[in-house]
Amino acid sequence: MATHQFQTEVGQLLHLITHSLYSHKEIFIRELVSNSSDALDKLKYLTLTDDKLKEMSFDPKIHINFEEGDEPRVIVQDNGLGMNDADLSENLGTIAKSGTKAFIGQLTGDSKKDSNLIGQFGVGFYSAFMVSDKIDVYSRKVGEEITWHWSSDGKGEFTIEKAGDDDAEADKLDGPGTRIVCHLNEEGKEFANRWQIQEVIKKYSNHIAFTIFLTYEKTNYDDKGEETGKETVTEQVNSANALWKRSKSEISEEEYKEFYKSISHDGGEPLFWLHTQAEGTLEYTTLFYVPKTAPFDMNYAEYKPGVKLYVRRVFITDDEKELLPTYLRFLKGVIDSEDLPLNVSREILQQNRIMTNIRNASVNKILAEFKRIALEDPDSYKEFIEQYNRPLKEGLYTDYSHKEDLMELVRFKSTKAEGYTSLAEYSERMLPDQKAIYYITGDKESTLRNSPLLEAYKKKDIEVLIMDDDIDEIVVPGLMKYKETDLKAVNRSDAGEDLNEKADKKKEKDTKPVVEKVQKALGDRVKEVKVSVRLADSPSCIVVDESDPTFQMQSMMKAMGQGAELPEIKPILEINPDHEIVQKLKDLDDEERVSDISSLLLDQALLVEGIQLKDPADFVKKLNRIMGGAF
Repeated sequence: MATHQFQTEVGQLLHLITHSLYSHKEIFIRELVSNSSDALDKLKYLTLTDDKLKEMSFDPKIHINFEEGDEPRVIVQDNGLGMNDADLSENLGTIAKSGTKAFIGQLTGDSKKDSNLIGQFGVGFYSAFMVSDKIDVYSRKVGEEITWHWSSDGKGEFTIEKAGDDDAEADKLDGPGTRIVCHLNEEGKEFANRWQIQEVIKKYSNHIAFTIFLTYEKTNYDDKGEETGKETVTEQVNSANALWKRSKSEISEEEYKEFYKSISHDGGEPLFWLHTQAEGTLEYTTLFYVPKTAPFDMNYAEYKPGVKLYVRRVFITDDEKELLPTYLRFLKGVIDSEDLPLNVSREILQQNRIMTNIRNASVNKILAEFKRIALEDPDSYKEFIEQYNRPLKEGLYTDYSHKEDLMELVRFKSTKAEGYTSLAEYSERMLPDQKAIYYITGDKESTLRNSPLLEAYKKKDIEVLIMDDDIDEIVVPGLMKYKETDLKAVNRSDAGEDLNEKADKKKEKDTKPVVEKVQKALGDRVKEVKVSVRLADSPSCIVVDESDPTFQMQSMMKAMGQGAELPEIKPILEINPDHEIVQKLKDLDDEERVSDISSLLLDQALLVEGIQLKDPADFVKKLNRIMGGAF
């Protein structure tokens, strides 16, 4: 017998499950049945594609039975793929999901909030420890002769050994498959009950595509109501059909929601769903769900795809990221093709014309559905945007063929609209003589809203989009236009030209000596000093040349380890000719004070834009000198 320690994250998760999901104990049956269904799916596929298994007699099914009394138990058994010792250790001792540690870190101790998070994570097999003092797993992998026995009380360790010849539980496996025996605790003994199990199966697992049988002891009575004896009865307790293959008109809203919970392991309800059945040149069915809360691993490179591929109801894969574009990775659901070959490999799948056509048609329908919801149900679309605005923006960058659709779907914050607004709504509010759609990018919304760069736009009542998502900096400049209207960043040097309807040549001439003084004082700290047409109240602001990356883009590139390759990008300092500080600089001949004030004009402009100063101590020293001279 080999004793193993649970992976650290498993230990933490087990503790959290038992303390946070106690009000949802019944999901352990759903999770065990779902795992059995996956094992049957995989073996069914192999019996159709693996020459060694094509002659195998395979009648896929799931059996559940229970025992009452002093030692109550619930047993779930399948005749699926099965596991050997290595599989048991990997599947029942670790959590091989990206972001597991980050996920654990999100848990708060608030049982209601943590329940939703854990449900979304997909607790799977481990949920059975909510109702069990001990769990025994017996499994034999297809093509192998040894039955292995895994056992644990869920408190830190598990054991794996070959099942003994005299082990009655192991003898219940007469071929490949898995038998899970849950020794119920005080909290779980209520599930050693026919009606409880039937209710949970009907609620959560009715549409598992394989037959689920429940075995129980039935008491018989005569016409007078007197007990005549007991008999063991086995009956089917689910409909065992693929819900997605049924007509939409035959499926209730509740059935759609419960099927979502079954395939997603999410305890909550979906935000909305899209069910399509295509006939003609290609025949296929899709059922896609949008989770109400974004999957916890959505922003990890190694995210788990949420869409399963079937061919004529035979499960093919749930681990193929190419089924949909990556920016739609948050979707859960099913694609079932009538035309793909059953033995389609991952390499063939990525180049398969049929799959490409299904993918393209699916994306068109999905984006059209998002558009419909945005128009007809703004409240739901607002919920959607709060969770999925970022991946849609990724699509603007990665899916050029759907750029126009995605530009209608993404949303931005604004200086005029509450919450989020669309580019179409902005366009409707544009002033008659307005030349462009203006936006400002940066790290923090509050910083951007108070930026001096917005002063002239506010004064002229011009709306500016607030883009505080780091991906905006990558995506939006590449859009160039929305329909026929240019998009312009106000933190670039050329944007201010649109505001300068009539350049005040006299003012520029009068301020030229100040510009020269400041330029000389700052030297190579700046690319240029110029008179501003965009400032109303502040003395100075910084912008970048239209051909240079913004400060946020520079910061992002450095964070990605590309900073060493970047030449130093110097800002353009714009000064307000009407501000009293600039006016007083005209007559100031003290070179040290001119140098200090010039430096402070630049540093404060950097600080207002949320940019860290290279030498804060020098800034404070100059500020103190200027303040000291004011008395």
